[in-house]
Amino acid sequence: MAFSDNLAYLRAQRNLTQEQLAETLGVSRQSVSKWESSASFPEMDTILKLCDLFSVSLDTLLRGDAAAEAQADTAGYDHHMNTFTWQVTLAIAGIIAGLSVMMFTMAFGLPEPLATALFLLILTVAVVVLIAGGIQHENFCRRYPVIPDFYAQEERDAFHRKLVWYIAGGVGAILFGVVAMLLFFSVFPEEEFYELLAGGGFLLIVAGAVAAFIYGGMQEEKYKIWKYNRDNNPTPEAKQRLNLIGVVCACIMLVATAVYVGLGLARDLWDTVWWVFAVGGILCGVAAVVLDPYKGED
Repeated sequence: MAFSDNLAYLRAQRNLTQEQLAETLGVSRQSVSKWESSASFPEMDTILKLCDLFSVSLDTLLRGDAAAEAQADTAGYDHHMNTFTWQVTLAIAGIIAGLSVMMFTMAFGLPEPLATALFLLILTVAVVVLIAGGIQHENFCRRYPVIPDFYAQEERDAFHRKLVWYIAGGVGAILFGVVAMLLFFSVFPEEEFYELLAGGGFLLIVAGAVAAFIYGGMQEEKYKIWKYNRDNNPTPEAKQRLNLIGVVCACIMLVATAVYVGLGLARDLWDTVWWVFAVGGILCGVAAVVLDPYKGED
């Protein structure tokens, strides 16, 4: 396809009139009409604006076939994002489930040092998966900073219907866990054995709920290709803010881990201070909201 055909196709896909596109670019409607009829050609800075606006590469806009690329996932974006979603989901849910395993094993007689070592082993595996997944995702973003939006609206709508159940199911699971604990202690005495069993069971339910939240949220983000393209082509100011968010969150979770291990070793509180990770996650969320360079745009 020629540039004129690609431009007309991309404009139509965004439901923009020639006048609306002209206003966005700061040119006249006649200029856009001439570009689409091959009567004239825009300047290079305008072409670059078009690439950013329609999230296409320069080569696709000038010489490629925008219609064909929009219908095909040539970069393997969907497979990559699905894999990355599962890596993050299982790693974070695995950390919470690891605490549950530690409580169960202690309840059934495993010495506390061994139970703690088992949790730290699970934590190590989860952290390795998170780091490896993050590096793979960064490499993918660097290799494909711009992805054409190939998802059909019907596919987005189908997922949005599922997202409601991911959220409702996660909330329902946590509420069920709270009720189950209350009923449990109405039958069994508040002794260490039963407390460990109840705590381990509750954390296992929380792990499932967190997995539902993370999976649903990351899959929702997957369909926001415009956001992926924006985040991979940030302004210098936005890039500085994003880097700061990453540093702050890393420091928060390192402190949370240090507090947990420190209190566990010093005061034998392995089974009661797991909440520091939940607090760390909340603080990371607060930092991301406060420092978000695109606040209000999403």
